[in-house]
Amino acid sequence: MKRTAPKTGDPYIWLTGASLAFCLLMVIGMIGLILVNGLGVFWPTDLERFTMRDGGVILGQIKEREPSAQQSDERSFRIKIKRANRDIDTADFVWVEEKDIAERSKPVDPLIIERREWGDFFGSIKALKDGDQTLAEGPVDALAAIVDRLPEARRIQALIARIEKQEIADINLAQERLRLQTARLERQGLAAGADFERIEAENSELQKRYDSLTSRIDELKQQLQSTVVLASADGTEKEIPLSNIIRWYQPNNMGLIAKTKLYFAKLWEFVADDPRESNTEGGTFPAIFGTVMMVMLMTFIVTPFGVVAAVYLREYAKQGKLVSAVRIAVNNLAGVPSIVFGVFGVGFFIYFIGGKIDKLFFSDYLPAPTLGTGGILWASLTLALLTLPVVIVATEEGLAAVPRDVREASLALGATKFETTWHVVLPAVMPSILTGLILAMARAAGEVAPLMVTGVVKLAPTLPIDSHWPYLHFDRKFMHLGFHIYDVGFQSPNVDAARPMVFATTLLLLTIVIVLNLAAIVLRNHLRKRQASTAF
Repeated sequence: MKRTAPKTGDPYIWLTGASLAFCLLMVIGMIGLILVNGLGVFWPTDLERFTMRDGGVILGQIKEREPSAQQSDERSFRIKIKRANRDIDTADFVWVEEKDIAERSKPVDPLIIERREWGDFFGSIKALKDGDQTLAEGPVDALAAIVDRLPEARRIQALIARIEKQEIADINLAQERLRLQTARLERQGLAAGADFERIEAENSELQKRYDSLTSRIDELKQQLQSTVVLASADGTEKEIPLSNIIRWYQPNNMGLIAKTKLYFAKLWEFVADDPRESNTEGGTFPAIFGTVMMVMLMTFIVTPFGVVAAVYLREYAKQGKLVSAVRIAVNNLAGVPSIVFGVFGVGFFIYFIGGKIDKLFFSDYLPAPTLGTGGILWASLTLALLTLPVVIVATEEGLAAVPRDVREASLALGATKFETTWHVVLPAVMPSILTGLILAMARAAGEVAPLMVTGVVKLAPTLPIDSHWPYLHFDRKFMHLGFHIYDVGFQSPNVDAARPMVFATTLLLLTIVIVLNLAAIVLRNHLRKRQASTAF
């Protein structure tokens, strides 16, 4: 019996609708998973005390619960406990069989102490010392003494950081400039003279300032000699510097309002501070800054090139086999793996162009490269090349949608072809151009492979923008949220401790992409409303 196709398109409509619903469910599920795991990272979870049947004691937070792998007659479960104290127990997490637990409780007294090094500490405070002298002893008195002394310790630490990052950095930069001046004079065949004397005098003055600042730092560090004696749940004691403590709190003794305040304080720290502990703790501000700046640079680069290429192909080039071949090549570029663009960026932008620029303009710095190495400029150019096909195709589609009558009317009124394109056609195509930019920004913000070889690093000592001329340093390496996720999730020595940061950073990256896209969408809709009254 011969089969015939359906006379109506209803089956296909239902099929496409079901496919769309399935895709939406997958996207919603992915976002929901990221939201649940990302937003809960900073909530102060209560501590539980587990007394084991063998006499051991564990103080920690329950993170997971799953069926036990042990063979037994009855169904049993095991739980994953974050016990922290990795400098004592070597591992932050431990799996425990529920049947091995003799008693569980939630005591009010235990503290969570966040540290700059070695992660969190779960336990109690025994004493506060200053050298060999005990300043306060006991949980209550020692904690009160810490509350009094901790703000001063933080102030001193901030002062040391400011001296190192600003004043000493300025001296190092000035000394480097003097060194380059000396090298330049030596290449000119000069060995002595007034210029050398001036450079020597300035260098001597800078060295005096440097020695004074280092002495000042040593004096400040002498004021950070206070140490805190901590005790874990099993009684093991650990002595740490007071300056190593970031904050402390008792989650079991906090109400909803107090926990909410702490949650937003930690959330702000995550957004505004620098990372610590191999990027598994602290903030992500350098990565946020690097991601946004790279996307903006990429946008400024890809927009004119993409629009000009599309206008030439659609408005000026003689349509034929050559133009068709170019369009096919452009479309094929969109399918090239991103790492290929990264390799091209290394070979062409960094080694060829950057190397030539170093020889012409930065020869004083050689053999140390300036632009002949990875940096935010080359990474932005590489991603601009990667996203160029998207902008070209979107712009061409917009140009094709502009009726021919509009162009002919403009030409009939005496306008040149360039004036017609610039004043009539391009304004009508702006929504399509912004559509291409939206797609380009979304892809560029999430790319990692080409960045790994063109300038992104695990930890950047300085931002690409500072107070030193020329203020915007295109040669500097930078941090990126996508690479930050890869590094924390797959290169961290402590995967279990880093997993929450992976979800939190992923949520942050999605938020940035959405904000950038929304800004472009709002601008696109505004342009469409302005053109809504124009009839082609």
